[in-house]
Amino acid sequence: MTPVVLDTGVIVALLDRSERNHARCVEATESIAAPLVTCEAVIAEACYLLREIHGAADAVLDNVESGVFEIPFRLTGASRGIRLLMKRYARVPMDFADACLVQLADELGTGRILTLDSDFRIYRWRKQRAFDLLIN
Repeated sequence: MTPVVLDTGVIVALLDRSERNHARCVEATESIAAPLVTCEAVIAEACYLLREIHGAADAVLDNVESGVFEIPFRLTGASRGIRLLMKRYARVPMDFADACLVQLADELGTGRILTLDSDFRIYRWRKQRAFDLLIN
């Protein structure tokens, strides 16, 4: 089954019930049977953004530990591609976590993504393929 790439904003919205996109993100993730894949940079961002919510960072890590959020991405060997992506999209600008997700999409051969970040309408995986944003 083709995995779905998972971005920071969706993780935050899932765990912060006061977040305005909470219901949309819950509905979107519940409708997906495919594995949810992400990277350590996204996990770090989510834990940081959820630091004021008691138990939220623990919940993020629990989802990693239990396999709900899979992390097949490894920076070793991918850093050159990430640097090139960040240079290519410097005008957007592209941050490190987004570059890792685009690189992950390239590696896994999927443009299906759960994100609230409109920059993924601009980014391309495998240089020219548009992402399929699963949250409207």
